Amino acid sequence: MSKILSLETATNVCSVALSGNGQLLALRESTVKNAHSSVLTTFVDEVFNLAGLRPAEIDAIAVSEGPGSYTGLRIGVATAKGLCYALDKPLIAIPTLKAMASGMLNQQLRTPNPKLQTFFCPMIDARRMEVFSSVFNSGLVEIRETLAEIIDKTSFSEILIENKIYFAGDGATKCKSFLEVNENAVFLDDFQVSARFMIHLAEQKFQSCEFENLAYFEPYYLKDFVAGKPRVKGLI
Repeated sequence: MSKILSLETATNVCSVALSGNGQLLALRESTVKNAHSSVLTTFVDEVFNLAGLRPAEIDAIAVSEGPGSYTGLRIGVATAKGLCYALDKPLIAIPTLKAMASGMLNQQLRTPNPKLQTFFCPMIDARRMEVFSSVFNSGLVEIRETLAEIIDKTSFSEILIENKIYFAGDGATKCKSFLEVNENAVFLDDFQVSARFMIHLAEQKFQSCEFENLAYFEPYYLKDFVAGKPRVKGLI
């Protein structure tokens, strides 16, 4: 029985799942902003206790690779790498947007108009006016590359003419006012990013032995990190 620990830290949600043969065994998560560094390792301990397993008994560790929060991704990948080195286990990288699309697919399997093909567009807030987004079909095949983009009323218009697109994520919330004018745009307002959406994808990669090089693996940031200048009163 394959047992995989999955870590999701790419957004404001900090989530840890433990699975066995592709089935969820234990889950711990928090939506508290900027809490990843304080709760991640605690959640790891808790899912092992909930599942009644020892860390040495798992077969691999999966981590959400991005795009997403620069700090969140660094925390998740650093923790995953440390566990892999300590436990001598392989590392599996899961594209964050694909994992979100998997969760969206499970949440919304029906479409109001069966004549329309259905697509899924997960979105992550990339700050300022941008979002990280991609588009997947119902087979979780990426039909449009992952982009950091500014959304307006014309975005996705060519796809939306004859297809239905489900949008979800904190980026979708930011863009809803622009896109909801199109009747083929549907928003999953109650959707929340979770490590449980990584389970099926991680199991597939484990079975095909698609592992990362621990020494060289880095998160997929998509955009360069730009540090803001600290503002000190009295200084220009």
